[in-house]
Amino acid sequence: MSEITKIQLGQNGPMVSKLGLGCMRMSSIWGGPTPDETESIATIHKALDSGINFLNTGDFYGAGHNEMLIGKAIKGRRDDAFISVKFGAIFHNGQWIGMDLRPVAIKNFVNYSLTRLGIETIDLYQPSRMDGSVPIEDIIGTIAGLVEEGKVRHIGVSEITPDQLRLANSVYPISALEIGYSLADRQIENDLLPTARGLGIAVVAFANTAEGLLTGDLQAPIGADDHRNHFSRFQGENLVYNLEKVEVLKEMARVKNVTPTQLAIAWVKEQGEHIMPLVSMSRRSRLPENMAAMEIVFTPEEMNRLNTTFAIGAMKGGTYLQR
Repeated sequence: MSEITKIQLGQNGPMVSKLGLGCMRMSSIWGGPTPDETESIATIHKALDSGINFLNTGDFYGAGHNEMLIGKAIKGRRDDAFISVKFGAIFHNGQWIGMDLRPVAIKNFVNYSLTRLGIETIDLYQPSRMDGSVPIEDIIGTIAGLVEEGKVRHIGVSEITPDQLRLANSVYPISALEIGYSLADRQIENDLLPTARGLGIAVVAFANTAEGLLTGDLQAPIGADDHRNHFSRFQGENLVYNLEKVEVLKEMARVKNVTPTQLAIAWVKEQGEHIMPLVSMSRRSRLPENMAAMEIVFTPEEMNRLNTTFAIGAMKGGTYLQR
């Protein structure tokens, strides 16, 4: 396995691994059972040993459990890890109930995160989304104050519009934009991606397999208790149509002797030097496959076929029911 390549966060920011480890699956988010903690910690250790240093979490993942887990995993290895933390989402009994982006709340959140992580400074700190309840200038300005205090090193944003991104960056240099991006979700290519590129902001791309749609393992219909029923693209004829598109990915995977998941990650990786695939996993057995995806290359014909098959708007149904 070759060495993991690096990506720079922001115009003058740090170099981190171009493959990021999403730690969300290591905690219970929607009320399900908590994955095996020993295996989760071992996964983080193996990732760090393999050169993957970008660890992504949220203070609301498992009501703080995820941060405490990462804190255990990086104890004695702080310099090996780059910690990215999202904040602002409010949950109760496993249900999302809103956002709190008030400056006073941000100052409270960061101190709890630092304690749970067992560190003195968070490498990348970002609101999990903007809901319009608090001016962006106040949100970013507050985090900038935390940078001055030494509690935060770099500022990121997540799930934001191009105009909001430009405004945030005018208040304080934004190092990274975390956003969903995959063959099945390419809308950001119209405006948001070019905006980030123009500002020199790195893109941390999550949901590379579009909630499992691109893994090649999904069959219609999905179970009644499947959380993806909240997404219209997984419903009825929409799902049947979308899975027909996925057959193209499966066929290419067979020819290249890789998995559809690997191709989905590799496609994201190929979209620019400033783009990092963020892959969630909680088992060591997943690491070799995901790392190998970063070595896949496409011929011009293969890339053209994927881009044509999965053009913007090619998939039926939106990400959420109301869209």
